[in-house]
Amino acid sequence: MEQQVRLKKVFGDVFFTATRINNGSILYAQWFGVQSVETVKEGGYKMLDMIKEQPCAKLLNCNRNVVGSWDMALDWAESTWTPLMKEAGLRYLAQVLPSSFYATLTIESLIQHIGNDLEIRIFEDNEEAEAWLLSVGK
Repeated sequence: MEQQVRLKKVFGDVFFTATRINNGSILYAQWFGVQSVETVKEGGYKMLDMIKEQPCAKLLNCNRNVVGSWDMALDWAESTWTPLMKEAGLRYLAQVLPSSFYATLTIESLIQHIGNDLEIRIFEDNEEAEAWLLSVGK
């Protein structure tokens, strides 16, 4: 199994992890704490690199531990990240909602903007999200 990628903020707090699950067929990303434009971009580009290195059509994006909104990065996620991920082969995106109301609103806004580019579903927990990803595509 591929080693887990961990990205840290300047003072050492982990804000993002990513690994492959289900024999590499799903990229599993987790976000932690308060996010900024910089952290969203750094994590987003790391996912892109991982999908380019080993093509993968499915992303389980867990936001359960995100605090606050990251809407300052929405334009980048919509106009840059989504087209690049789609071009790299991403087709299915399972979003696990955070406990933060504001982060949930940000995810819902993103889905409204990119919902035609990827097949996206929202989930309350990782198990349901993974089950959906296993049921779709190849």
